[in-house]
Amino acid sequence: MEQGFANRYWTSNDGLKLHFRDYPGGEGPDREGRPPVICLHGLTRNARDFAEVADRLAGKWRVIVPEMRGRGMSEYAADAATYNPLHYVQDLIALLEQEGIERFIAIGTSLGGLMTMLLAASDPDRIAAAVLNDIGPDVDGAGIERIREYVGQGRSYATWMHAARALQEVHGEAHPKFGIEQWLDMAKRSMVVQQNGRIGFDYDMKIAEPFAQDDGAAPPDLWPALQALDGRPVLFVRGERSDILTEATLEKMLARLPLASAVTIAGSGHAPLLTEPESVAAMDALFAKIT
Repeated sequence: MEQGFANRYWTSNDGLKLHFRDYPGGEGPDREGRPPVICLHGLTRNARDFAEVADRLAGKWRVIVPEMRGRGMSEYAADAATYNPLHYVQDLIALLEQEGIERFIAIGTSLGGLMTMLLAASDPDRIAAAVLNDIGPDVDGAGIERIREYVGQGRSYATWMHAARALQEVHGEAHPKFGIEQWLDMAKRSMVVQQNGRIGFDYDMKIAEPFAQDDGAAPPDLWPALQALDGRPVLFVRGERSDILTEATLEKMLARLPLASAVTIAGSGHAPLLTEPESVAAMDALFAKIT
C-alpha cells in the first residue's frame, strides 16, 4: 500500500467485479466509531478524481473511493441499460454490505451526488453527512446537452499533450483559469494508455447509451430525495459558471434544507475539483460538525 491506499474489489448483484480504493483511517480513541467517507465520482470519471481529497482526509477518516461499473479498474457491463443511477446505487449498497458499513459521509460529484440523494431517499440513516458537488434535484438542460455532445465518442490521442489540448477545447469554458499543467493533470485522471499505445478515456463508451435517452440523464423529481438529507450536515458546492446546477436551483436547495451550507467556486464551471481553497475550508467546517 505504498501509494497510501489499497486496491480492493467487491461484486455487484449481477456478478461484476468492481474496484475501489481504500484509504486507512488511522487509530486512536478520537477516531473510534467515525463513519467512513465515500467519494462518488461523476459520469465519465473514476477514483483518480479524488486523489487529493482522499490523501488529505486519510489518517483522520477512512476513505473509500469506488469506481462505478464501466469505469477505471471496474468491469464493464454486458448490458448497457445497467449504466444508470439506480443500478449504481445498487452496486454501492453491495459495497456497503460487504464492508459492513451502516453509516457514512458521502462526497458526491455530479452523478455521485445523484447517487447520494437516491440512497438518502430509500435509506436516509445511511448518510451521516453529505457534500453535493455541482448537482441538485433539478439538472439544467443546457449542461445535459453539452455532456451528450462528448460522452461516449471514443476519441483517442497520440500524446498526453494532444489529450490535454482536446480536453481544453471541450471544457475550457468551465475552467478558464486552467493552465496546460492542469489540463495535463485532468487528462491523466480521466484517460489511460490503451493497448494500441494511444491515449483514450477510461470508461466504457456504452455508458452514453442510457444517458442519450430523454429520461436517462437523471431520475425524476429528486426534491423529496434531497429533503431526506435534512437534519444532518450538508454542504452544497457550486461552480460559478456551472451549466448543471443553476444559482436559482441552489437557492431553492438552501430553502429546503435551511441548516445546509453552500459555497460557490469563482471562475469554475462543472464541476469544481474540491481542492480549491474555498472548497477545502467549507469541507473542513462540515467535517467539524460530524459526530
